[in-house]
Amino acid sequence: MLVSIITVSFNAAATIRDTIESVLGQQRVALEYIVIDGGSTDDTTSIVSAYGSRISHFISEPDKGIYDAMNKGIQLASGDIIGILNADDVYATDNVLSQIVDRFGSGADAVYADLEYVDQQNTAKIKRTWISGTYTEGAFLRGWMPPHPTFFVRSSVYQQYGGYTLALKSAADYEFMLRVIHKHKIALAYLNTVTTKMRAGGISNASIRNRLNANREDRLAWTMNGLKPGWLTLIKKPLSKLGQFLGH
Repeated sequence: MLVSIITVSFNAAATIRDTIESVLGQQRVALEYIVIDGGSTDDTTSIVSAYGSRISHFISEPDKGIYDAMNKGIQLASGDIIGILNADDVYATDNVLSQIVDRFGSGADAVYADLEYVDQQNTAKIKRTWISGTYTEGAFLRGWMPPHPTFFVRSSVYQQYGGYTLALKSAADYEFMLRVIHKHKIALAYLNTVTTKMRAGGISNASIRNRLNANREDRLAWTMNGLKPGWLTLIKKPLSKLGQFLGH
């Protein structure tokens, strides 16, 4: 089973080498690695180019944002399974992808796992942990979502239901997962382990203003799909992350 990993980047010279090494270091897996860069003006492109043919596809050109870049990568992907790892994230171990492939053996359309938020400079320093838990019907109405960097999807799901909308700037990943899991009810499997380390930050959480905008986009994600969230759904979504701060 071929796994396609897509990394999207823009001026990520400080972190992308860590990301690439964590992907290319994966063991016991058939791998296709795709890097989509938004036209970086720092050393990102020279760092990526140095890996030569170990990176299956590398494009650097202006795009319409992170989700446009993801869609470009999906179009290029030839794998049975597609995962997305951004240019400041890393896989937790060198057997993450082999574990993901094994979990797909249950007949799942998508597999998700747990995530650690780590220090910007020291990825061994854990800030908080996102324990996803097993999905149950209606969980999105209770504010649940899986961490997108741990979300691996069969290519057939993208072919059937489409990719990431460009109408949303920070919540297109949420909209995609809402669409395929809650609306179309694809078969989902949970891998109960940390697969991904994300440097603390994120475009939807950087400020109160961004959080309010993210809440607006979350609501749009529902209405775009002809769905109606519960009156507490969009309040529970950010509140559901409070448990991540306990113990760190």
